[in-house]
Amino acid sequence: MTYKAGTYKQQYQYRSFLPSLLANPFEWQSDAVLELLSDASRFIGELNTFADLVPDVNFFIEMHKVKEATTSSRIEGTRTNFEEAVLSENHISSDKRDDWEEVRNYIRALNYSIDRMRELPLSMRLIKEAHAILLSGVRGENKLPGEVRRSQNWIGGADINSATFVPPAHEDLPDLLTDLEKFWHGETRQLPALIRIAVSHYQFETIHPFLDGNGRMGRLLITLQLLQLELMAKPVLYLSDFFERNRMEYYQALERVRFTDSIDHWLRFFLTGVIQTAQNSKKTFVEIGTLRDSYREQIKSLGKREKLAKEFLLQLYSSPIVSPREAEQKLGVTAATTNRLISELEKLGILQEMTGYSRNRLYSLHKYLEIFR
Repeated sequence: MTYKAGTYKQQYQYRSFLPSLLANPFEWQSDAVLELLSDASRFIGELNTFADLVPDVNFFIEMHKVKEATTSSRIEGTRTNFEEAVLSENHISSDKRDDWEEVRNYIRALNYSIDRMRELPLSMRLIKEAHAILLSGVRGENKLPGEVRRSQNWIGGADINSATFVPPAHEDLPDLLTDLEKFWHGETRQLPALIRIAVSHYQFETIHPFLDGNGRMGRLLITLQLLQLELMAKPVLYLSDFFERNRMEYYQALERVRFTDSIDHWLRFFLTGVIQTAQNSKKTFVEIGTLRDSYREQIKSLGKREKLAKEFLLQLYSSPIVSPREAEQKLGVTAATTNRLISELEKLGILQEMTGYSRNRLYSLHKYLEIFR
C-alpha cells in the first residue's frame, strides 16, 4: 500500500494534522533505501565490534553522551558549548547557567532512561519519566514536565494561524501514542530495526506529544531504540551531531513526509545519518586509542608518579576539565602532590591551563577534547 502520512482535520479556526496510524501497512522498500539499509547495518555492526574492543569504553561513552546532549540541545537554541557542558556547576557563570542546566538535564534524562530500560520496556511511561527530568527546573518547567499535553501546540509562526505546522489535537493523542507504542515493539507489523527507528522518530515529532521538549525527546528516543532493538550493545551512536550539521535538511525531510506522502526521502536521509555517524564514531575511538597510547608513553617519564598519573588520566577521560582542588578530591592525595602532578602533565603537553588566571585555574585534557569537537 502506498504510504499516506495523514490528513488535515478542521478545528475551530485552524487545521491540525492527523498522522496515519502505523498499524496501517505501507511501502518503503525502494532500491535506494534497501542499499542504504544494508550499508547502515554493516557500519553499525563494525562500530559495535570496535566498541567492545576499547578498554574502559564506559569512560569514553560519557563524553559521547555529553556531545549528544550539547548538540541536541543546541538544535533547540541553547548556547552551551562542549567545554562548558563538561564543567561542574560552580565553574559556570550565572548568565550561562540556564542553558548549561538544560544540557545537564538531557544527560540525566538519557542516563535515567538507559538504566530504567533494564526493568521497564521502552514505553510512553518511560518517555514521560525522562521528559520530567528533561524539563526539571529549567525554562520548560511550567509546560507540564512528564505529562502529555492537554492543549494544542504548533511549530513556527507567532500564533497558530501563521504556524508552519500544527500537530494533532490533544484529543487524538491517546490513540496515536498507543499505536506508536505498539509499533516500537513490533506488535502491529514487522520491519527492519533501523526502518522502525526512522519511522518512529518521524511519527513522534509529528505527534509532538508534549508542550515542550519534543525534539530532544525524539532524538533521545533514537538512542533508546538502538539499545532496545539490540542494534547497539552500548550507547555509542548518537545522531544529533548529524542532524545539527544538516539542520535545514533535517527539518525539510520531516516536513516533506507530511506534504508529499512520501517516506522514502526521510528514510534515505536518516540512514545516511546512521552511516556517517557510525563511521565518525569508529574514527573517534581510533583517535582516542592512539592518543591514549601516546599518553601512556609520555607518563613513563614520571617514574614513581606514573601509577597516579594513569589513575588521573582515567578519570579525566570522563571529566576532561578539572580544577586542582577537584583533582585533589578525586585522587585522594595532598594538594602538594596534586599540584606537582598537574605541573608535570602540563610540561608534557598532556594538560593545558585554560583560564589564564593565577588563581581559580582550570586544566583541560585539550587534545582529547579536540577529538569530540
